[in-house]
Amino acid sequence: MAPGSLLKGILLSALLATAGEAGASQKVPVNSSAGAPLFEWETTQLTDHAIAKLNRNQAALVGFGDDTPNTTRSSGTCKTFPGDRQWPSHSTWSTLNNLLDGALIKNVPLAASCYSSWPQYDSNECEKLTAQWTDSNIHAADPASVMWPLFEGRSCLPTANASSSCTIGGYSTYSVNVSNVAQIQLAVNFARNEGIRLVVKNTGHDFNGKSSGAGALGIWTHNLKDMEYLENYHGSGYLGPAVKLGAGVQAHEVYEYAEKFGFTAVGGEGKTVGVAGGYVLGGGHSPTSSLLGLAADQVLALEVVLSNGRFVTVSKESHPDLFWALRGGGGGTYGIVTSIISRVYPKVGVTVTTFNFSTGKNVSVEAFWAGVRSYLNRFPAHADAGTYAYFWVMSTGPNAFTFLMNPFFAVNHTLSEYNALVEPWYNELHSLGIQFQPNSTYYDNFYDAWMSGFPLETVASSTMMTGSRLFPRSNWETTESFNNTFNALRSTVTAGFPLLAFNMKAELPAGFTPNSANPAFRQTLMHAITSTSWTNTTSNTAIKAKMDHFTNDILGKWRAVCPDAGAYMSESDIQEPQFQQSFYGSNYKRLYQLKKRYDPTSLFYAPTGVGSEDWTVKSIDGLPDQNGRLCRV
Repeated sequence: MAPGSLLKGILLSALLATAGEAGASQKVPVNSSAGAPLFEWETTQLTDHAIAKLNRNQAALVGFGDDTPNTTRSSGTCKTFPGDRQWPSHSTWSTLNNLLDGALIKNVPLAASCYSSWPQYDSNECEKLTAQWTDSNIHAADPASVMWPLFEGRSCLPTANASSSCTIGGYSTYSVNVSNVAQIQLAVNFARNEGIRLVVKNTGHDFNGKSSGAGALGIWTHNLKDMEYLENYHGSGYLGPAVKLGAGVQAHEVYEYAEKFGFTAVGGEGKTVGVAGGYVLGGGHSPTSSLLGLAADQVLALEVVLSNGRFVTVSKESHPDLFWALRGGGGGTYGIVTSIISRVYPKVGVTVTTFNFSTGKNVSVEAFWAGVRSYLNRFPAHADAGTYAYFWVMSTGPNAFTFLMNPFFAVNHTLSEYNALVEPWYNELHSLGIQFQPNSTYYDNFYDAWMSGFPLETVASSTMMTGSRLFPRSNWETTESFNNTFNALRSTVTAGFPLLAFNMKAELPAGFTPNSANPAFRQTLMHAITSTSWTNTTSNTAIKAKMDHFTNDILGKWRAVCPDAGAYMSESDIQEPQFQQSFYGSNYKRLYQLKKRYDPTSLFYAPTGVGSEDWTVKSIDGLPDQNGRLCRV
């Protein structure tokens, strides 16, 4: 937990304590139709029996919903907002807090220590926070902070000017520090019955700030860290090793656990990615994807709290439609996942390589781009060999460019096998006069290779936005389509926009149950990302103009060369035109129907999520962020 968060929760509990009230939960059996026992904290649930023990006012606040739209206390067409007449009173929040056993947190912006207008003001703490601001761990460990504050609304950033403004902005007003299923159910029912916006946060890693929302009640699942290795799991037509993960487990945690028990798990490239949260629900590409598919493909069962507050097991046999939708159709859309069961694999060796080359005295601009082209030309062969590469191409000045391989991650390749794979490319680079020094190391396990290859993410920039595209295999199948692809990428970098990209594929493995992951993933050979930026003094109007130029003109060139493809929703442009097609493809119509069925009151909203076109955020700065009322279109 972030510094001060525990204290906030304790203080709030004391302030809101009301005599005569107690938590609302009941212990249930550990059995689950998923084929593995519930975690201990999953057996603490809100049940009809528990509701029956509450008084009438309490039951009205946290009673279960049904499957038809109901009338809530929302403010007309908008979610109830702080300051509205319908906003819950102090005593109502007190009641909720006691039903939650004191788990309710009144959120304070992470950077409040930098502002004299906040009781938390402390210049020494501010200095420490400022030094750590780009570390993803501190944002993950806070109940409301997100890793991309631009999309929260930049309402409280670290500063040396203590007299400047800091507000709660687009961060959730309250959060529930979840330690059992009953607390999720209580929060879901309370938000639905009171007409309040609800957001779900594990780490806050999503590029578009999906876990933020002004005036929201947040469900913070970050501390649900349980893991269990299931050596002989049997379920959903699968017999073999699997792992059960709580919703708060992050990539570095499951990889370390896998090394301890001798298996390989499919998880994110970034260290602080929440594996069982929005990552897997949005599809989830991985350093093992070229060999094993997406993270969503591995999921065999999920435990889920639905929008009506009911806790259900979702598998191929139970709720098959939700089983399809949850695995790739987006987080914060159909329910709140408390745990997943995913198949795992034997230990695997990896060769990890880093190197770079640049224009210079002996490398002309044309030679440099010929070297990059030579690499791009080999994407089908490299992906089909099961490898994954993470690389950058950037402009470093007028007619000056650099290429960074950081790293080439050759899963299931010894050093000699890796060298044989890349020898044709290396030879061509040498023939172009491009000199480089590859640093290649073989590891006999995934964990050590991953630790060496992927540094901790740098986050929290408020002066940039990203956009992406999944470039399909068809762009490599004719000379014309490959030339168009290469020229589009070159023009992007030449114009001063960086290219960060992954050479990979993500086909659904043979025999696996189909899911709702973006169909564009199944055809891709490159997941490419670029970004635009501005300064701290740029006006909101000028920022929006830059965003629009980036969306329409810069990324427009990428869409033009693969108009039928798409983009990865978790690492994307929040302004993506026709996001339904880009992020969900042909699955969107069915996903939207399931959204209406399982969330008839539109409790769950996330920007660019399924059904989000029915809502708009009235942001106070005119930018596409979450700092404003959520209202129906």
